[in-house]
Amino acid sequence: MTTDTAARPEGVADIAEAEAFLAAHPEIGSFDLVLIDLNGIARGKIIRRHELLAIFRSGRHLPGSILGLDVSGEDVEETGLVWSDGDADRRAWPVPGSLVPLPWTDPPRGEVRLALYELDGTPMAADPRHALARRDAMLRAEGFHPVLAYELEFYLLDRERDAAGHFQPLRLPLTGERPEGIQVYGVSELDRLEPFIDAVYRAAEAQGLPVETMISEYAQGQFELTLRHGKALRAADDLAMLKRLLRAVAVRHGMMACFMAKPFAGRAGSGMHVHASLTDETGENLFADRGGDLSPMLTQAVAGLLQTMEESMLVFAPHLNSWRRFAAQSYAPTAPTWGTNNRSVAVRIPAGPAAGRHLEQRAAGIDANPYLVGATVLAAMQRGIAARADPGGQTTAYAEGADDQLAPDWRSAIEKAAGSAFLKEALGERLHFVLLALKRAEYRRFAAEVTALERALYGEVV
Repeated sequence: MTTDTAARPEGVADIAEAEAFLAAHPEIGSFDLVLIDLNGIARGKIIRRHELLAIFRSGRHLPGSILGLDVSGEDVEETGLVWSDGDADRRAWPVPGSLVPLPWTDPPRGEVRLALYELDGTPMAADPRHALARRDAMLRAEGFHPVLAYELEFYLLDRERDAAGHFQPLRLPLTGERPEGIQVYGVSELDRLEPFIDAVYRAAEAQGLPVETMISEYAQGQFELTLRHGKALRAADDLAMLKRLLRAVAVRHGMMACFMAKPFAGRAGSGMHVHASLTDETGENLFADRGGDLSPMLTQAVAGLLQTMEESMLVFAPHLNSWRRFAAQSYAPTAPTWGTNNRSVAVRIPAGPAAGRHLEQRAAGIDANPYLVGATVLAAMQRGIAARADPGGQTTAYAEGADDQLAPDWRSAIEKAAGSAFLKEALGERLHFVLLALKRAEYRRFAAEVTALERALYGEVV
């Protein structure tokens, strides 16, 4: 019989963090407990103020099946985390530094993020945050310190749909008008969005999120926010928190923040570009140029990304809608290419100071899980460096005729991932198994649906 030893894992938040927060925020009466599942969706509970210290002291039971939910929140028995596991409890522990206020709430609430562990204190293998933590630790053991930064592209939409049930771009708060045309880098659109932008920046400051530039992107109602680079786990945490923040602030301004990869057929998709580099223990950038040329370690990391990209696409494009983003000459890569200062490639080396040189992985959509993306990107970089791999020649323009070099669709990506020894090692065997079970179940669900387009095309024709 298994007993609950309430073993305290290494690296979880100390109770002093909660004591200091409660003393500084007597106005907060409740807290959101937030765990990020494999689809990147926030799951959890709301607790009362008096319950918080106990969670920091001894954790909180949550069923392991919370990591076996599909995108709709339904159990997927094939994950092995539901009835075959007895819907057994694990123990959730607070992530250090994650206890923050939710400044948009009234009455005031706080939030603390959780990671899931077995009852003996070992990491729960199906928790995506642990996959990134494991990869980060492996690189550090080799003397490499990963630095990541995520870019977040998203749409702001009207909460009301049109007569056909389709999404509509937002109405800009200062004018009540919808944006017209693409207006990429448009400043007027940002100015007319000022009440929302101000609320986002103030909320981010209150939560300690390193939010920086906001840009009007390549479609009506599409925007981008950048996050300052940081340690690998913190960078992924920041992206997960920022998506939650944007959703909450948008609701309170009568909008919907949409993180679908492709919410409109004829408009730009939304990516989650990952900027990555490695430093030594002193903080020196190991990807910095050497003698006026790109660092060999940087190009080896690029090669690792290119060589593993096809089998990794399920992580970067995990949903049916994810695959609508990829098209020729669309800023979403369709082939494993690389180049310097070239946005048509899958892995870009941005222009900038030689000392700050890094790579940008451009395949992931904003609908992907940042922990899985981070773990997969770092594992590929590590593989390329270990093998001293060669990325081949750079691409200087869009690679015509290269559209068939990656998995062509969701089902193909699932099968490529299933046969990938690399992805199994990058994520861990248990997480790899659970991810595939979830995606296969979701694929079957969509495959069984008869769409409005099918009815329109075939109803009285065939």
